[in-house]
Amino acid sequence: MDVRTARAAGLAAFLTVLAVCAGDAVARAFPFGPRRRGVNDLANQFVPYHAHLWDLLHGRADGGLQLNWGSGWGTGFLPDLSTYLTSPFAPLVALFPRQDIEYAVYAVTVLKMAVAAAVMAGVLLRTRPGGWWAAGLLGASYGLCGWAVTEATYNPMWLDGLIAFPLLCLVGEWVREGRRPLLGPLAVAVCWVANFYTAYMATLAAALVLLVRLVETDSFGVRAVGRAVRTTGLGVGLAAPLLVPVLLSSRHAYPGLTKEFVPADWPDFLARLLPVTYSYSTPAMFVFTAVPLLVGSLLLRRDVPRRERWLWAGLVATVAVSMQWAPTHLVWHVFATPNGSPYRQTFVLTGVLVLAAWTGLSRGLPDRRALLGGAGVMVPVAAAALVSPLVNGWALLLFGAGCATVVGALLLPRRGRYARVAAVLLVGVLVGQAAATTAYADRKRLAHLDDYPAYGAEHERRAAALAEADGWPAYRTDSGLPRVAGNDPLLLGGQGGAYYSSHTPAVLTRTMAALGGGWTSRGRNLLSLDNPVTDALFGVGARWRDGGVVRSETVLPLVTVRPKGAAPPAYGPSPFRNQELLLGARVYELPGSGVCPVGSEVFLWAPDFTGTARLGGRAVELLGGQPKRRAAMVSLGPQWAEGGRPVLTGRGPRGEVGCLDRSRLATAVTALRATAPTSVRVTDSGIRAELPPGMRGTVVVAAPRIAGWRCEGRPAESYGGLLAVRTDGGTSVNCAFRTPGLRAGLGVGIAAALVLLWAHVRRKRGARRRSGASGGEPGV
Repeated sequence: MDVRTARAAGLAAFLTVLAVCAGDAVARAFPFGPRRRGVNDLANQFVPYHAHLWDLLHGRADGGLQLNWGSGWGTGFLPDLSTYLTSPFAPLVALFPRQDIEYAVYAVTVLKMAVAAAVMAGVLLRTRPGGWWAAGLLGASYGLCGWAVTEATYNPMWLDGLIAFPLLCLVGEWVREGRRPLLGPLAVAVCWVANFYTAYMATLAAALVLLVRLVETDSFGVRAVGRAVRTTGLGVGLAAPLLVPVLLSSRHAYPGLTKEFVPADWPDFLARLLPVTYSYSTPAMFVFTAVPLLVGSLLLRRDVPRRERWLWAGLVATVAVSMQWAPTHLVWHVFATPNGSPYRQTFVLTGVLVLAAWTGLSRGLPDRRALLGGAGVMVPVAAAALVSPLVNGWALLLFGAGCATVVGALLLPRRGRYARVAAVLLVGVLVGQAAATTAYADRKRLAHLDDYPAYGAEHERRAAALAEADGWPAYRTDSGLPRVAGNDPLLLGGQGGAYYSSHTPAVLTRTMAALGGGWTSRGRNLLSLDNPVTDALFGVGARWRDGGVVRSETVLPLVTVRPKGAAPPAYGPSPFRNQELLLGARVYELPGSGVCPVGSEVFLWAPDFTGTARLGGRAVELLGGQPKRRAAMVSLGPQWAEGGRPVLTGRGPRGEVGCLDRSRLATAVTALRATAPTSVRVTDSGIRAELPPGMRGTVVVAAPRIAGWRCEGRPAESYGGLLAVRTDGGTSVNCAFRTPGLRAGLGVGIAAALVLLWAHVRRKRGARRRSGASGGEPGV
């Protein structure tokens, strides 16, 4: 990297960090104030997953890279790792104290934006020579785009795509020039490993940019296209050990919401080009006002070849329109409309805008005619956006003032102190607009999305109590209720049933639903189920409840043995009966009147009810309404008096009442303990149980029978959705988990590596033959 590129990258990174932190400080948002930052998936997924990564890196996690014993009663981890944690920046959280995990995630988030800005600045100078300060400003405008500061800031894994786009454009330059045949595929692989979802979008966009570059430089041909296909194919192949397991895991996951794409109204679409606008369902296209102004002036610049002007203007228009047309929308999103923000590819449009702006700016500032023409293009855009309800006074003020300031700065004489004044004005507009947009989004998100408290002293107290009670694998400790976030076991510790992922296994969701479990996010966010029978079945010997840890003696070991000939449970509509089927004993009475016998514990199962349920003085909240939400079975306490009946206040079906006899439960647990294994050993990728001599029956492990389990060298069986294997007098049972697709992915990855290495060696030998002992060799 030469000095000019280093200066541009440094300027871009500095301005990005300055604007983001200034915006958060103005909004008084975490970590600069009391306003919460943890919304939606940031609190439910990303912070807990990074906490689990911290535990893995420090040797404190229950499980390893393939198997996570901490969540969902034991689930595969490699797909989650590949989806949320394979960014090269993710391991940096290990440098922070664990109690500062949210500070660590914030620092990594800002760092990613800064790196994206720096890489874009460097790529701009790599594609066309120009002023380093101008490249730095445009690089920062990319890193501070509206998509980054309003959408990806709480989905930080997406920010790897923000880095991937300019990096893949650089790979495209190498492809066009026939250089770096080894480094190119490696760069592609890094992008796809870091975050395959946004890397896919970045790859499509970089391919379009490469096509434009090939045409404008008269280098389009079969060999160039072949190099591009080969570089991309080898790079994706190198990433296959992570990509193939993710693909297969998605097929085994509980199905999410299927949506039809509805394009945004064009006024709303254009309004998002302005600073200080916010909407969950429109593309956050805001970028430093100088960028669209420079793009608008490009068509009028006589010093830029006509072909370049029309190619880049056409690319901008094509990408913008493709975001609004359903067929191309699906192409951008891997042929599935996202369950959530529908414009996740917006960052590539911002990147294309910046590249188009640089096409003209690299040749110098536009003349007065072109500049005023560019400003004229902005007028109809702003006029069309005026009718959108997304536009507010601050948006108009910052946009109008920004346009006027940018035009004025670019019209100043281009030498001496005037140049310095122009630079200060442009930096001021860039940082001011981006900081204001950041602050506005910080506040608006809290009004539109679920928010959660930052990790603090109360979380630490709860985590410490759970750690003190931990007895794994002799028994499980559940992080319990009230819920902090969607992945409490990862954040707080223990080995509970709560779990939230894009890869939540369908077998786990359906099993927990059959047993009375609850969920949000349409079955992919499973809630902790506080129930004595399921606690016994899953070996929960301690759980958090009512501000402290409570322990249970009525608990089964992790592995039990069911009698020979016992048929696997066939679940029906009643979770009470389903629990009994899995336990192998009757422990509930189901009174048709809803009145339980005195001395029994009253449980209510009303999955579609929203409101409160009360028995005597205790009230319990339920939040149901399928398919989005499902209320879990809840305890209303003991039946103290004759005739007491639950009182429900709210809406939805009243559900079913079950009366638990604790003495029957204790008897059933004692009976199963009598035939339990003599010892159980859990590893990062499996479980082994030593059995009493002559034991015959079905060995059941209190873990979901997800794809990838093999016991005694053959695919594991299922017993009511749990992992099982039959034994006929054996002394031990050994079950091992291997991530589905890992072997195939490794095969593809090794093959790609061998092909890449073979091609590299062949090029080296050819170069030596051609150049002789004194000849130079091409770079890698």
